[in-house]
Amino acid sequence: MKEHWDRAQVFAEQWNAEEVLRWAFFTYGKRMAMASGFGVEGMALIDIASRVLPDLKVFTLDTEFLFSETYDLIDRVEKRYGIKVERIYSTLPPEAQERIHGPALWTIDPEKCCSLRKIGPLRQKLSELRAWITAIRRDQTSARSSAGKVEWDAKFELVKINPIADWTNEMVWNYVRKHNVPYNPLHDRNYPSIGCTHCTRPVQPGEDMRAGRWSGSQKTECGLHIGSAVGPLVRIEGQVSCEE
Repeated sequence: MKEHWDRAQVFAEQWNAEEVLRWAFFTYGKRMAMASGFGVEGMALIDIASRVLPDLKVFTLDTEFLFSETYDLIDRVEKRYGIKVERIYSTLPPEAQERIHGPALWTIDPEKCCSLRKIGPLRQKLSELRAWITAIRRDQTSARSSAGKVEWDAKFELVKINPIADWTNEMVWNYVRKHNVPYNPLHDRNYPSIGCTHCTRPVQPGEDMRAGRWSGSQKTECGLHIGSAVGPLVRIEGQVSCEE
């Protein structure tokens, strides 16, 4: 079994995004869904997946603190691709969070805020699935630099599919422009990475692309993609057809 999955991962690194998605759907079918924050990478991947997957399922972690532009984009995605984006919420409404943890928790303990509004809800959603698809790229952060196109997510205990892990930022934008893919207008206002309103600012000339996230702190990730991949998919059951 270990050898079988080692080979699957090797094959996946040779596939393009469409091939990775076709393999993933053949292997996991309806027990797989795409997570998206609707950044430009996510939009490119949704566009690709809409042409490859017969029943595209997309969900988003709605922290209830997203930009209005992000909510507008979600509406546009649903209309263009004929899908219904599932919105995953924290069990703790913003008002209750403020009552329990004090006002502006994101300024006091951003890790706690992300845990309540993102990590917990994601964990609950992923417990329903066998695999999830993300639009992370290796050149985004050091935590993502070793991401495989197919890997075992030890943090959430399921398979993680990263079809455009080897894409560059230039490749993403070239695809979006070529295929006229809608994207968040905040990207044109120096927001290369977009999260919650409280923790995202425009990036200044010369700054890192993710400098606008959790500015003023050492935090660079919300925690969704930290400490997850552990190498070969030795814990998955089932058969895979990857020898083409």
